[in-house]
Amino acid sequence: MKKKNTYLLTLLLLISSSVTQAQTAKHVIFITIDGFRPDFYLNNGWQTPNIHALMKDGAYAKGVNSVFPSMTYPSHTTIVTGVQPVKHGVFYNNMFMPDGSPQPPYWQDSSIHALTIWKAAKAKGMTVASLYWPVSANAPVDYNIPDIGSLGDGVREQYSLPKGFYAEVKEKVFGGVDKIDHGKNQNIAKIAAYIIQKSKPQLMTIHVFSVDGAEHASGRDGGRVQAAVADADEAVGIIVDALKAAGIWDSTVLLVGGDHGFYDVKKSISPNILLKEAGLMNDVKSGDWKAQFNASGGSAYLYLKNPADKGTANKVKALLEAQPDSVKQYYRIISREQMDKGGYNPNVAFALTGEHDAAFGNAITGNILKPGKGGTHGHFPDTKNIRTGLVAHGPGIRKGAVIEEMNLRDMTPIMVKLLGIPFPKVDGKIPAGLLE
Repeated sequence: MKKKNTYLLTLLLLISSSVTQAQTAKHVIFITIDGFRPDFYLNNGWQTPNIHALMKDGAYAKGVNSVFPSMTYPSHTTIVTGVQPVKHGVFYNNMFMPDGSPQPPYWQDSSIHALTIWKAAKAKGMTVASLYWPVSANAPVDYNIPDIGSLGDGVREQYSLPKGFYAEVKEKVFGGVDKIDHGKNQNIAKIAAYIIQKSKPQLMTIHVFSVDGAEHASGRDGGRVQAAVADADEAVGIIVDALKAAGIWDSTVLLVGGDHGFYDVKKSISPNILLKEAGLMNDVKSGDWKAQFNASGGSAYLYLKNPADKGTANKVKALLEAQPDSVKQYYRIISREQMDKGGYNPNVAFALTGEHDAAFGNAITGNILKPGKGGTHGHFPDTKNIRTGLVAHGPGIRKGAVIEEMNLRDMTPIMVKLLGIPFPKVDGKIPAGLLE
């Protein structure tokens, strides 16, 4: 009864706080390629014929700004809520633990403190599906195989919907395998194709992620990244073919986007070493600390044991500013004012973003600066390399439209408009010229 009342309340909220738009598409499919960069479709050196075909017959963005940190989970949550992290509450991939204990992933839909487009679509009576989307376990959808971080395949199967669906997919799609290899983008696309054939969902969100893994291992370029991008493009092709076979291609908007770009990692910085040496971070397990940084790839966030302790925050800033240029050149301070203006984590004194291909670590001993390798993301979203992309195709999309710059928070308004879903006011907006 409580769940039913929650849905009724949501429906009333939508009706009272928004204006219903005319529906221009019967189906919207949003595919995110983790680590998706605009150069994958703007430059001809990448094997992306399916994405290029959509781009040629549809619209595209030259760059899409992420959130801060430009990490997978907060980014994907902004995509489905239309609001910044300060409002939706997902601040990293994993939850910060002040006592240094292992950081659990954000994975339950209940971690999201804002209305999702999934819930709004369900309130309108639509069939909704989601595959490997971050922070989606127990989301109000009809079909779901959630991304559950490092919790294991058993948890993924337990939280898949409808009950028994994961076993059904292993049998019907993959011929009775013991485990689905979700590291192959095409396998996730095959599951999507099965759902499309079976139920023709009006809204479907799909997350494929091997490109991200390849870029972490190899950096922005290289053979492994080329292969992963080609695999992601094949996944797009499988979904296009499924939409055509189901007879809904002409009434579907297909959005291919991402969550963040990537930087090469040439240096690794561990700012907690400075705090340890200054006596500000003696032993987090016993609570003997005044300040500590939480590293998140290309960024790090300063937590104060006493959030009102401005004196300690100023001491940390002084330590950072006192470093020699050989160290200081690799980070930039993001002030609390910048955090507030962007709508980012409200629980930190300030943050650092990497400069000159630098990333951050949580070590408390050794050299503050070490050689780095591979690639990462997480940086403040004001540079070209950390931007992601968007290609859009289908009814309601203005053919030939080119968007110079937009934001991840704009994705929800686009989907809301296309599907005619009532939705409260959000932080994002529809980019001018994208829709007909």
